[in-house]
Amino acid sequence: MRVLFLTRYPVEGASSRYRVCQYIPHLEAAGIKCDVSSYMSPAMYRLTFQPGRASEKIVHAFVATLRRVAALARFRRYDVVFMQRELLPFGPPVLERILKAIGARLVFDYDDALFIFKPSKFNHLASFFRDPKKTYKIFALSDCVLAGNDYLRDIAKKYANDARTFHVAEDTNRIQMRPPHAGNGHLVLGWLGSKSTEKYLNLIKETLAEVCRKFPGAKLRIVGGGDFTADFPVEHMAWSLDGELEALRTFDIGLMPLPDEEWSLGKSGGKARTYMAAGVPPVCTAIGYNLELICDGKTGYLVRSVDEWQEALVKLAADPALRQRIGEAARRHIAENFSVEGQAEKLAEILRDVAGQNRTA
Repeated sequence: MRVLFLTRYPVEGASSRYRVCQYIPHLEAAGIKCDVSSYMSPAMYRLTFQPGRASEKIVHAFVATLRRVAALARFRRYDVVFMQRELLPFGPPVLERILKAIGARLVFDYDDALFIFKPSKFNHLASFFRDPKKTYKIFALSDCVLAGNDYLRDIAKKYANDARTFHVAEDTNRIQMRPPHAGNGHLVLGWLGSKSTEKYLNLIKETLAEVCRKFPGAKLRIVGGGDFTADFPVEHMAWSLDGELEALRTFDIGLMPLPDEEWSLGKSGGKARTYMAAGVPPVCTAIGYNLELICDGKTGYLVRSVDEWQEALVKLAADPALRQRIGEAARRHIAENFSVEGQAEKLAEILRDVAGQNRTA
């Protein structure tokens, strides 16, 4: 069996790395031949977070589109075409319609509320050509839709014949348990993400300032952002695969603030799950999938109001033993329920089902 995985991003992009790349060795071991083709090159991915530079972005998009069309020209070699997000980030679903018309078996995978328009502050041109309704059309064209959470699955079910929830795995072999939590006076409030979501830290900026005032030596460490500023200690670190692991070992508390809006219902708990895998107690906005992922007070904290944010952060900051206990429980929960091996086995079954290999006569 052969599967063509068409990802949006290279391995540097979290959604492609988590939704596809981490499963490839396990799928290969299960007898599924996998070829992966990314729409964006690493250089294009880095460019997308830079303001302006429109002419360079147009050139990269043109080359990326040619690369995607070239990959699709070989589709008859494959039993399944796995589309991680839409095939092109602009225009109508032309390529998806062509593939469907000529008999390709299509899996569409998504882990964000792509049907809600969110303009990019880094790429106004791409935002102009984006059509959120395109997602609904792709649902209808796909043989199977894989969604990052039940909310996304239920939206897809309105248009697709087959929609399933497929949760992201977290590799607890790659992400090791952080060193034992200690009260050394150097509290690190950690945030892991990208420039596109760093703005959500502003939702809790005053709370973070108060915590840093209450605990001298405390600071906010941001990995993958770069724009957030404050009148309390803030440290920025560039994201890399190895750097992510090093940073997680230094986090005492993991932060995941989200706005109270429909877009947040489409989030699939990625930050929280990564913190938990490292034994870092997460404090997250109580919305959407976070309510399923976290057992409040046992594997993390779910908060809504400013007062609840401050209460949870102060409680954890003041008690290293509590951080250790919650961190261990959180990591255990991830290892038992979101292993890469277990999720890869589920994905292999889904791919065989779509290809028809699991069907009886």
